[in-house]
Amino acid sequence: MIPLEELTQIAIHAALKAGKIIHNNIHKNINIEKKIGGNTYASQIVTKVDKACEEVILKHLTPTCTSYDLGLLTEETEDNKSRFDKAFFWCVDPLDGTLAFINKRPGFSVAIALVAKDGTPKIGVVYDPISATVYHAIHTKGAFKNGIPWVTTSQNNYLTYVTDKKLADTPNQNKIKDILHKKGMELGLQDYQEISGAGAVLNAILVAENAPAIFVKLPKKEKGCGSLWDFAATACICKELGVQATTFKGNKLDLNNKHTTFMNDKGIYYYSIKRIDKVTNSFVNL
Repeated sequence: MIPLEELTQIAIHAALKAGKIIHNNIHKNINIEKKIGGNTYASQIVTKVDKACEEVILKHLTPTCTSYDLGLLTEETEDNKSRFDKAFFWCVDPLDGTLAFINKRPGFSVAIALVAKDGTPKIGVVYDPISATVYHAIHTKGAFKNGIPWVTTSQNNYLTYVTDKKLADTPNQNKIKDILHKKGMELGLQDYQEISGAGAVLNAILVAENAPAIFVKLPKKEKGCGSLWDFAATACICKELGVQATTFKGNKLDLNNKHTTFMNDKGIYYYSIKRIDKVTNSFVNL
């Protein structure tokens, strides 16, 4: 039996240690290196801070790999394929939103997940260093914000579109506008507002905190749409909140894809949708 509560606390501690490294470097000029990534600039950059965060996280997680026979997948280390052989594996994004970090604007975070071999996330931990907020969830045990049970209460009278890149600068923007228009019509909403600039991890958190809201990545042939480590932790958190985290067509996210770590084939669709009850004028979860 895997001790999920114990492993969650270890992951939270590791995320906080990585967050301290990020804090110590927020105001410094950081050299940017190139790496093999997706088809976007944001996925092709790495810094010494990313690597230092990964190093400190692994100091905490690696002993658990031995103790509980866990696999490991991290963004800045080559995939050793252990995730295919073990019943569970750690999935780590040591610094999501590197582009936001080097531009010294909010939107970066630390994400750690424990994922079952079948791709089901069992633990999700996210740390936002700017707000000093820890979000975490354990499969079937609920979601928490700074250790307190997290109940989303947003009741906006508009649809929020959450995105890393502004809609005006997004390929296929007309398709996304059509999605927003149709969803707004379904919900009885006449307008949408945009929140842009964060990495994929905090974008998912923003969806949960700004309902009704959508974060979407259209399927495409080019490598991209983020990777497993961008979505594993928030998939767990959102599941426990009742916020959907799926492929673009609404199917379960494949968080242990045997062919690639990229998510471009199926796309991404996070949403927290509430509709207006025309009788009580209140919002109701769909």
